[in-house]
Amino acid sequence: MNVQPTVWPLTMIPALAAVSGAIWILTLALTLYAGWTDYRTRRIPNWLTVSGLFVGITANSILGGWRGALHSVEGAGLALGLLLPVVLLRGLGAGDWKLMGAVGALTSWQTMLFILIVAIFVSAAMGIVQMIATRRVKITLRNLLTLGKGLATFGLRADLAEISLDNPTLLKVPFGVGVAVATMASFFLARWTHAA
Repeated sequence: MNVQPTVWPLTMIPALAAVSGAIWILTLALTLYAGWTDYRTRRIPNWLTVSGLFVGITANSILGGWRGALHSVEGAGLALGLLLPVVLLRGLGAGDWKLMGAVGALTSWQTMLFILIVAIFVSAAMGIVQMIATRRVKITLRNLLTLGKGLATFGLRADLAEISLDNPTLLKVPFGVGVAVATMASFFLARWTHAA
């Protein structure tokens, strides 16, 4: 008996299994290298993200024709559109933003959204560990409240300079690492559901 998941985001799992093996290899290579680079330097280079976007559109066009190109552009557009407000509020780096655009171009919007959700949870877990290890729980929670206020008011009523990525005193989590872990988890989940 084939039981379909009914809880979102579990409803996106079939989309994971629909991604071809070649696309998974490209996506894993991109995100693992980006995660490693982000961990070491706290930067994800433009040459990697922009070429990942173009490789995603090209590969999906070759494999799926116009339909593949459309899925690729939809994935990139959704990633870039969803994360743009966070980037403009300086809560996410532009390299992370472009990385998710490249992941969307490679995998389609459903798979990108699943990877993004998992990456947010992985990054949150990394942040919690870092926050506890450095004994900065109170100030970090206050900064989260400020960021939430900024998101709710589109940056009009919050002092975002204090919690910007430009502030060298703040704790920073390499989101590229979260994306790499989320991509690996999604790949293994796709292979496991495909085999079942």
